[in-house]
Parts: sequence; structure tokens; C-alpha cells
Amino acid sequence: MFTVPVKNSEGREIDTLKLDAAVFNDKIPSSCVYQVINGYMANQRKGLASTKTRGEVSGGGRKPWRQKGTGRARVGSIRSPLWRHGGVIFGPHPHDFSYTVPKKMKDSALKYVLVQKVKANNFVVLDKLEIETHKTKEVVKILSNFKIDGKNKNVLLLTDKLDENLKKAFANINFLHVDLVKNVHTYEVLAAHKLLITGAGLKELVERLKED
Repeated sequence: MFTVPVKNSEGREIDTLKLDAAVFNDKIPSSCVYQVINGYMANQRKGLASTKTRGEVSGGGRKPWRQKGTGRARVGSIRSPLWRHGGVIFGPHPHDFSYTVPKKMKDSALKYVLVQKVKANNFVVLDKLEIETHKTKEVVKILSNFKIDGKNKNVLLLTDKLDENLKKAFANINFLHVDLVKNVHTYEVLAAHKLLITGAGLKELVERLKED
């Protein structure tokens, strides 16, 4: 069973928390992460690349020259793929690359990457996150208490809810990504260098992942 410290907004440890073994354990295989990430990346693809075949390129209705007697190769259309401005052979066409990954596999992959964050000491639990105004400097001050600044390439903050003050304050911090616990996915956690989560958010996350 993993134990993590619970800190306040000033960065001081105020309690410790034993993580639920049903979610945070070492028995989950890493192979599910590869499949889930591949599925996520495939679902992000637009598949809009498109080329025209010789039948779709404009022009070329008239035969350029007669079939025989010219000494040149026979040609039926100036839009042949062999000609400049002709059609494209086996070119890309709009295609849907998305496919469905089972929910249990998604949950297993998320559990695995969360455990890796805990093992690497990149999993921080905040007792609560509240600010009085929408000023960005208030959030920056809280982050600095955890030694998080612009040098950190990617920080993920998970919470159970976002009020208007928090939304406006977070908007100007380019190295910080904020998301609700109900929406978090494997790729998001894996891409983050450090993960911050509120106490209420952690409780909701555990309940969500224990459903399966």
C-alpha cells in the first residue's frame, strides 16, 4: 500500500494518506498502456488528407493525339497519372482512424500511470485549492510553494470542480494544464511531469476507478 503526504496551499505537510490498494497497486500490467495510448492517438487523427484520381481531376476529356501513326506513345488523356497535373495513383482519401478501446483497459492503463507518478514522487495531494480573486499571481504563489514554476515543462492539476476565479487564474499559466477528475485520461497523466490533485478530487478519482 502506498502512502503519500497531504499538503496545504503553503506547501506544508499537514497529514498523510494511505492510497486505496484497489486503484494504486503494482499488479497492473504495463501492456495496456501501449494499447490505450495508441487508441487515443488514433482517435485524435482527423483523416482529412485527400488526393484526386485521374477520374476526379478536371480536364482531359479529349484524346491528346490519335492512337497510331505519330510515333509517340499512345495516350488517352492528359490527366493520366504519368503526366504533370494528372491524377494520383493510390493517394490518400478521407478516412476514419478511430476505434474503441474497452473501458476496463482504459481504467487499468490510468491506474498504472498513476502508480508510476506515485513511485517517482511526482504525485502531490493538496488538501484544498481555493483563491479569493481571479489573479494569476495567487496561483503562481501556491505553485511556487511546491517548487513549481516555468522550468517545469508540464504540470497537471486535477480537481473535482472549477469555479470562475480558478478558471481565470489558470488561463495565463502555459506550463500548467488543469482538468476535472471525471475527464482525466491516461495520455494526459503520462505526458505530465508532475501531477497535483486535490483531496476531494482524489476521492472522486478512486471512486471512478473502483467501479469496474
